[in-house]
Amino acid sequence: MIFDRRRLCPAFGVGLGCLLISIGAIAQEGAKGAQPTRNTLAAPDREIKRAHSTMGTLVQIITYTDQEAQAVRAIDEAFGEFDRLDKLMTTWTPDSEVSRINTAAGTKPGVPISADTLAVLQKAAWGARVTHGAFDITVGAFKGLWKFDQDKDGSLPTPTSVKEQRRLVNWRDVLVDPRAQTARLRRDGQAITLGGIAKGYATDRAVAILRQHGLVDFIVQAGGDMFVSGKKGERRWVVGVRDPRSEWRGEFFAFVEVEDRTFSTSGDYERFVLADGKRYHHILDPKTGYPAVLSRSVTVMAKDALTADVLSTGLFILGHERGMKIVQSLPDVEAVLVDDKHQVHVAQGLTQRIKIAHEPTDGI
Repeated sequence: MIFDRRRLCPAFGVGLGCLLISIGAIAQEGAKGAQPTRNTLAAPDREIKRAHSTMGTLVQIITYTDQEAQAVRAIDEAFGEFDRLDKLMTTWTPDSEVSRINTAAGTKPGVPISADTLAVLQKAAWGARVTHGAFDITVGAFKGLWKFDQDKDGSLPTPTSVKEQRRLVNWRDVLVDPRAQTARLRRDGQAITLGGIAKGYATDRAVAILRQHGLVDFIVQAGGDMFVSGKKGERRWVVGVRDPRSEWRGEFFAFVEVEDRTFSTSGDYERFVLADGKRYHHILDPKTGYPAVLSRSVTVMAKDALTADVLSTGLFILGHERGMKIVQSLPDVEAVLVDDKHQVHVAQGLTQRIKIAHEPTDGI
């Protein structure tokens, strides 16, 4: 569904008593897309807020409870889980399981991996199948060619170099043996990256830990992945979806009430290079080797962060026409997509619950 600003209802009004939480201002580089708002009808429980740098972003956990010591222990354990998974799945250290898989590309036998990495690789294969190859972790072959991270210098790769690396991209070349608990890449020079999926898995693990400690009302945010649990007072949380071209990071164009759901946003506005009047960003289309061009942001709502993380990337690459068909085919999945012409597309299941404050800002 495409919304026309002249016919849109305003965002949730004063009757719901909602104020923006300052997560967007705190999260800095990690803050992407969906952000929660809180109720002015606050419960008597104390807000306990902690932040921790890991997985290349700032992870934030906010809880509402009268058991402060218990909450702090739970949050520390959740942060520890993020760190543990980061050591397994990063490509920035040579001894991680992902780095060992990449180093051994083209050789046999498979590299032994943990149950966590196995689960993520299996979900990545599911994501590739569901999105017709749009989600593809073998785009890790482009690392160092496109420079959007610590190596960012404003340069762009040559068409020849992109074409050469593109030959190494094929999700079917990730060979996983669940019984032996090993994984390998079929061809020399191939590489995987779990940047579009690992934070979703870690978010789910953190949520499980917080709940094991008895916490009910909390938020976990890791970059573009956010899980909202329970309520604030008597009402559901209201999540704001970021305007991808607004100059203000805290500008939201849409709002949705949520409870016990996860939001994952993929956008072209966090890691990018502007050159010759064009935006080159970090979400690469595996079929071309270049940044995807059909979307500006995609926010996916699902029951778990792992599913939402995978789908937000895949749908961003596919664009609204193909992407929304996939959303409609999956249970418990909804999405809001801003296309390359800054038009808003909303999955059918959200049309009665989403409130559009204004049309997304236009721009390069």
